[in-house]
Amino acid sequence: MSNQSFEGKVHVIEHPLAQAILTQLRDKKTDQITFRKGVVKAGRLMGYEIIRTMPVRRTKVTTPLNVQAEGIVIPDLENIVIVNVLRAAMPLVEGLLKAFPLARQGVMAIQRVEDKPGLQNIRAVRYFGKIPALKNEDTVIVADPMLATGSTLSEVIGEVQNFGRPKRTIITSIISCDYGINRVLKSYPRVEIFTLAVDHKLNEHGYIVPGLGDAGDRSFG
Repeated sequence: MSNQSFEGKVHVIEHPLAQAILTQLRDKKTDQITFRKGVVKAGRLMGYEIIRTMPVRRTKVTTPLNVQAEGIVIPDLENIVIVNVLRAAMPLVEGLLKAFPLARQGVMAIQRVEDKPGLQNIRAVRYFGKIPALKNEDTVIVADPMLATGSTLSEVIGEVQNFGRPKRTIITSIISCDYGINRVLKSYPRVEIFTLAVDHKLNEHGYIVPGLGDAGDRSFG
């Protein structure tokens, strides 16, 4: 389902199972193992929702009874690149790979730096990046559990574009925020965002409220 306030670029996944997983992830009583497994499940569900937006091609196969049956293939499944924003996105990528087992992978190591209080003073510093060469028919999926200020994901998408011009660039985040969404789409209007929720507030340190806390810390203890 698309959030119309962002011109159809934001797809909020309202499947009951996805929302139940989100509720568990928000709960501060959820332990590390349960949290991490929940992020994996969320990644798989987001992958399936992305597949729903992909074109299909009709085909015919011959069954073991030597009878033809009609079906479909999804050509784009062979042209997926998943970019893992270390370290918080590791469980999310694990889930995405269950939906996209043929995906090529890239990694980006980025640290968010807060020079002084204020959202405008939060910036992203890239320490390492390795992304495969991109083809025009590729769909790039950038995985980061939280789209908060947008500084990290803007840095990642800018780096992705140095490796080619893919057909689609998609962000998968468990929770997103208005501020970060607007910042990313202002710089990269062709990007699509798949998320389980859009929260509307950031605190003075750039954390989403109500959010779910620090996804990396909660996944890895």
